Amino acid sequence: MAKLYFHYSTMNAGKSTLLLQAAHNYRERGMGVLLLTAAHDDRAGAGRIASRIGIADDATGFDQSSDLFALAEARASGCACIFVDEAQFLTEDQVWQLARVADDLGIPVMCYGLRVDFRSRLFPGSAALLAIADDLREVRTICHCGRKATMVIRRGADGQAVTDGAQVQIGGNETYVSLCRRHWREATGAG
Repeated sequence: MAKLYFHYSTMNAGKSTLLLQAAHNYRERGMGVLLLTAAHDDRAGAGRIASRIGIADDATGFDQSSDLFALAEARASGCACIFVDEAQFLTEDQVWQLARVADDLGIPVMCYGLRVDFRSRLFPGSAALLAIADDLREVRTICHCGRKATMVIRRGADGQAVTDGAQVQIGGNETYVSLCRRHWREATGAG
């Protein structure tokens, strides 16, 4: 039975690396895969998934209007697994479409993404995945103190934590820092 998986973490935990390695393993065994990524995250180039350690692969971009079930159904022949990077940017409807891919088409769907934003609020796609995914897997990374990082701050131009603004701002190490809850609270003045 195919399942819908959600691999979640903070920034810089290696989610894209894990996705690319798993996709490579399928291909190495002669199995077809479909890689999807958020179209508006073009840090690695349009339609590319890239890891900080230097590996990358082409992917199909999706936006909020994409019908992922129809896309998967059109490419189902020879597809052994679907991989979704930046899954936090999925809509709730798209998460249900991916659940239908697993349930109705029998194709496993592996989603990788952030759990919470810089304000500690769930992304819509992450909330839906946490609610309905068959298998939840935390990808762990560490805070500068050595404790498990579960939160992320967004840094402003002055290097200090920003506590309000749009939920989505594309960026990497220059913008975001993963922290444990204690250091996130200290940086943001929360709680």
